[in-house]
Amino acid sequence: MQIFRSHVLICGGTGCTASGSTVLTEEFEKQLKKNNLENEVKIVKTGCFGFCEKGPIVVIYPEGCMYTMVKVEDIREIVEEHLVKGRIVKRLLIEARQEEESRVSIEGVEFFQKQHRVVLKNCGVINPEEINEYIACDGYRALGKVLTEMKPGEVIDIIKRSGLRGRGGGGFPTGLKWEFTARAQGDQKYVCCNADEGDPGAFMDRSILEGDPHAVIEAMAIAGYAIGSNQGYIYVRAEYPIAVRRLNIAIGQAKELGLLGKNIFGTGFDFDLELRLGAGAFVCGEETALMTSIEGKRGEPRPRPPFPANQGLWQKPTLLNNVETYANIPQIILNGPEWFASVGTERSKGTKVFALGGKINNTGLVEIPMGTTLREVIYDIGGGIPGGKNFKAVQMGGPSGGCVPAECIDTPIDYDSLTQLGAMMGSGGMIVMDQDTCMVDIAKFFLEFTVDESCGKCPPCRIGTKRMLEILNKITDGKGTLEDIEKLEVLAKNIKASALCGLGQTAPNPVLSTLRYFKDEYLAHVNDKTCPAGVCKSITRYVIHEDACKSCGICARNCPIGCITGEKKKPYKIDQDKCIKCGTCMEKCPFKAIYKNV
Repeated sequence: MQIFRSHVLICGGTGCTASGSTVLTEEFEKQLKKNNLENEVKIVKTGCFGFCEKGPIVVIYPEGCMYTMVKVEDIREIVEEHLVKGRIVKRLLIEARQEEESRVSIEGVEFFQKQHRVVLKNCGVINPEEINEYIACDGYRALGKVLTEMKPGEVIDIIKRSGLRGRGGGGFPTGLKWEFTARAQGDQKYVCCNADEGDPGAFMDRSILEGDPHAVIEAMAIAGYAIGSNQGYIYVRAEYPIAVRRLNIAIGQAKELGLLGKNIFGTGFDFDLELRLGAGAFVCGEETALMTSIEGKRGEPRPRPPFPANQGLWQKPTLLNNVETYANIPQIILNGPEWFASVGTERSKGTKVFALGGKINNTGLVEIPMGTTLREVIYDIGGGIPGGKNFKAVQMGGPSGGCVPAECIDTPIDYDSLTQLGAMMGSGGMIVMDQDTCMVDIAKFFLEFTVDESCGKCPPCRIGTKRMLEILNKITDGKGTLEDIEKLEVLAKNIKASALCGLGQTAPNPVLSTLRYFKDEYLAHVNDKTCPAGVCKSITRYVIHEDACKSCGICARNCPIGCITGEKKKPYKIDQDKCIKCGTCMEKCPFKAIYKNV
């Protein structure tokens, strides 16, 4: 086996690939060859490192230096300075202010210091397209241990004692779900993985599949043994081409080494795995709709009971967990349930991966122990709000979740605390909003999404969400009444209580949570016919203050439609009938003489 003195790890996740990391790889190969280093330095294309805000990212070992926002023109300097002369290129370090040699590595970066990487431990570390690298990191040891040393009931007992709860939405205890499926009667059972990640701003499952696909494959084989199944399906959306390609590669490699298929580890246990591609329907993230889609039918939910554990895929007992839930399984088996349960809170064990986005300085993937506060995530890991603006709220759980206001920023992140606030853990989307966000508009945005994604099977979701959206449009257009707010709340509660599946039942959550914490904004839209954040254009006015106006004419020259007029030594004015509310005038005014809604 060839030994290399240095390894260059280049992020091959979707984010960095979109930013040009493939071209970086080609340029590294060219420069290494030019400097006769191709036999001394190995290039490794990894999954996501997590710090998406700083991509494309390159990490060089053994030093552990993380170079960020790397451009093609930087590669020659990195090779000639770092790899040839041994001099770190400090201007490209993730924290350029670092001066001490001991602080140039990833461990010295604030973004990573409060994280606890369990699910993401291999992401950004191994080549996900090379099974031997996964095996070198204890890969498939858990499967071997389960098949050669444990009975199915013992496996289920370990998962129950770990306290692992489903990471895809409701947080149902994973061990109980496995136990229910194991006890169900059936000549055939199935293991399914929900990789149909559809929440706006969520990319946790995608990054796990891109960076560590074998962890999910190994976990599904373990689950198959535990419940008595020999066949699994991974339902992944076709919009994830890198994840799909790496899953296909990983499944092929596992079969080639006898880790999938017949007589695994010579124990007589058979387990095979296939992919099924989704067409991007959000409703197919609901378990029964997902199974209906795998069967080749239109993805619509079915009434429950019966639950999938008894009658799921093709009416056979079926186990369904999401990507992140499965990714915890091998480590729980290897390290023990007590190890996993020692992290987190009493009722929310382990870690949780979040996709941190929106109005935040450090966007990316974060994995934190359950019980970490929102403040720690937003300020210590996320680096706070851009431009020094005030934090206003965070949307947790996507279209099915709710908005948590600034006054609750010290809330610990766990299943029960978020539920009490009217939000939910969901799959792990975390969209941060600042002072310039209109919460009525946010509620409308998520409701527009669920209206578009409704399968239309049940009237509460098909009709009710459209009526809610009509009311929200009326309010944001400045035509709403107090009665509309009352109707909105009543309609939301009725839909929540009567819709067929989880999509319809949770669709009103963004509306209900914003009504709960930001009702004053709804009242401003209705009573004052104004949007406090200046987002809703129909009721937004830009006004030039006469005392502050210097009559320079900069606003008029930059107005795209010429609705600003004036003359020297006299304040300029905006024609409100012509104004398109683009905000260019306020942005360009050097004297801050233009205001919104004043």
